[in-house]
Amino acid sequence: MNRHPILRLFGSVCATALLGACAALNQLSIDLSTFGEWPAARQGGSYAFERLPSQQAQAEAAQVLEDAARPALARAGFTPVAGSAEPELLVQLGARVSRTDRSPWDDPLWWDGYSARHRGAWHGPRWAGSLRLPSPRYEREVALLIRDRASGKPLFEARASSEGFQGQTNGLLLPLFAATLVDFPRLGVNPRRVSVPLTPD
Repeated sequence: MNRHPILRLFGSVCATALLGACAALNQLSIDLSTFGEWPAARQGGSYAFERLPSQQAQAEAAQVLEDAARPALARAGFTPVAGSAEPELLVQLGARVSRTDRSPWDDPLWWDGYSARHRGAWHGPRWAGSLRLPSPRYEREVALLIRDRASGKPLFEARASSEGFQGQTNGLLLPLFAATLVDFPRLGVNPRRVSVPLTPD
């Protein structure tokens, strides 16, 4: 029997699976909700960021958000207003991180630190104790609102969020803002799951 074709097929399947796994590691799954009434015939347009009074008091943090949102806006067809010209659109941004600490008493039977392990009918259940506490979970969320400058009417709103065990947010701002405009100007089921690269182009 000639085993080489089988080995080549096996190698090809393994390589495909490995490439798929690598691609998945470079993706971030994000829950996305979008709302609005974007005019069907309207293209992107020029924009300027609009900072709320609280954001004006924290200019450095607001700048971080704006720098992270610019690439997503550019991909969707928006251009920053030039010089002192009046923008066609105003863009507001927001971000927050929520931390959830699990209590060991939330579910004492199935908590990570105390697990029931059955060893068969003769031995019955055995209980093992541990001091290891479950890691806190973080929800990271960004919000984007686009308004018509002349009328003040909101045209498009998006919220994108992801969960994980890392509290650091700045490194995820780019993919989160990329998700807010991934389907622009289409809307969809809210919320829905989308995947974007961890390092959008």
